[in-house]
Amino acid sequence: MFKYTLDNKRYNTLNYYLKTKFNSKVCKISLNAGFTCPNIDGTKGFGGCIYCSKTGSGEFGGDKEKPLKEQFEDVKKVIDRKWPNSKYIAYFQARTNTYAPLEVLKEKYEEVLQFDNVIGIFIATRCDAISPEVLDYLEDLNKRTFLVIELGLQTIHDKTSKLINRCHTLKEFDDMVKNLRERNINVSVHIINGLPYETKEMMLDTVRHLNTLDIQGIKIHMLNIIKDTPLEKLYKKEKFHLLTKEEYIDITINQLELLDPKIVIHRITSDPDPKELLGPDWLIKKFGVLNDIDKEMVRRDTYQGKYFKT
Repeated sequence: MFKYTLDNKRYNTLNYYLKTKFNSKVCKISLNAGFTCPNIDGTKGFGGCIYCSKTGSGEFGGDKEKPLKEQFEDVKKVIDRKWPNSKYIAYFQARTNTYAPLEVLKEKYEEVLQFDNVIGIFIATRCDAISPEVLDYLEDLNKRTFLVIELGLQTIHDKTSKLINRCHTLKEFDDMVKNLRERNINVSVHIINGLPYETKEMMLDTVRHLNTLDIQGIKIHMLNIIKDTPLEKLYKKEKFHLLTKEEYIDITINQLELLDPKIVIHRITSDPDPKELLGPDWLIKKFGVLNDIDKEMVRRDTYQGKYFKT
């Protein structure tokens, strides 16, 4: 059996990590604090990344018109019916959640720490949107709660990064990981499989690079083509290859085999809004994808870190 598991998983799931760390079921509650992004307002670019939806990839991140407390309680009521007495992580998901004046960030973060049974904060952001003063504040926050900074990378390849309009460099990303880790702040990284024109080997190279960094978690997504995005226009024009479910499973398992087994897998497939999704259709059946990954790992008799080299 894989070392970091409580069930049939052959990779280090976030559920396993949180349950063993807090001795309790821990649930994330996605929130939308109404932030924007330097890649939208012109500071770094315009229009955002080409795959970004109108909600800034925060489809399940709550209604930004509602107070954070109301957003939190709406989701908590649903979770409590299935897992009563859970602990919670407040997840700032939509857009770039460190991209605001420090006093605004403090107000938002400190507020959610007062909610019942909140034991931590996850913050999704960009490597180029954490100022030195915010870094200092995050260092203090990390001493008072369980903190994870989720950095979007998507790919290490410059050509792809320019195509998807990321507007930051790999060096900026690597430097921010180093800055956060020097403050003992946990880092999780978001990558996307199936980006236009990337080969399997390019996707594996992204994971190989992450193994050289001091990261604690990773999110692996499949590219979603969402309505009314620049990506939709590109796909309709150029008809680039979309990974089949079988291709995605194969690549993802190969990535897991390369990854340090101590790195926590926060997500291993996408969870798009079916009403907004143009493709690939197989993503709608999220649990089917998860089950097929499990079955294929058993069939191959493989596990996370099988080919990891220190």
